[in-house]
Amino acid sequence: MTYCITPLPLAPFQPFFALDDAALLARGARRMTAGTPNSAPGRVSLIDAAPGESLILLNHAHLTEAASPYRANGPIFVREAAVQSPLVVNALPAILASRLLSLRAYDRDWMMVDAEVAQGEAVETWLSERLADSSIQTIHIHTARRGCYMAAASRPA
Repeated sequence: MTYCITPLPLAPFQPFFALDDAALLARGARRMTAGTPNSAPGRVSLIDAAPGESLILLNHAHLTEAASPYRANGPIFVREAAVQSPLVVNALPAILASRLLSLRAYDRDWMMVDAEVAQGEAVETWLSERLADSSIQTIHIHTARRGCYMAAASRPA
């Protein structure tokens, strides 16, 4: 089974880049500077921010379907230098392959039907196996330790 990884779109986050710190704070966001390598994963570019790189830390609603009890939001980093990553087909970007991940499979009604914690090749296997099941529509990928949303996986269109 093939799968694709979908990053978040850049456009909704671009207005944040022009805001000063007070305006960001008023919106519940913060401008941050990446510290150590691999400490600030960008959700639009699907790459980690380099140490010293500027990011916006903000709350993002990643599951907004009103009828689902699994509605969810949480903190994400967006690199101010982000360039939109295309869909990634049949490969895990390094930002995902290098982390322990929480995988959450949803059906068409946005009900969670399966979940797993995995890393590396085990993630690819799990995604492929679950997406071979026609009852699974989408898989959300989160960091396992902090629970932050990373990307979504689905069948290619």
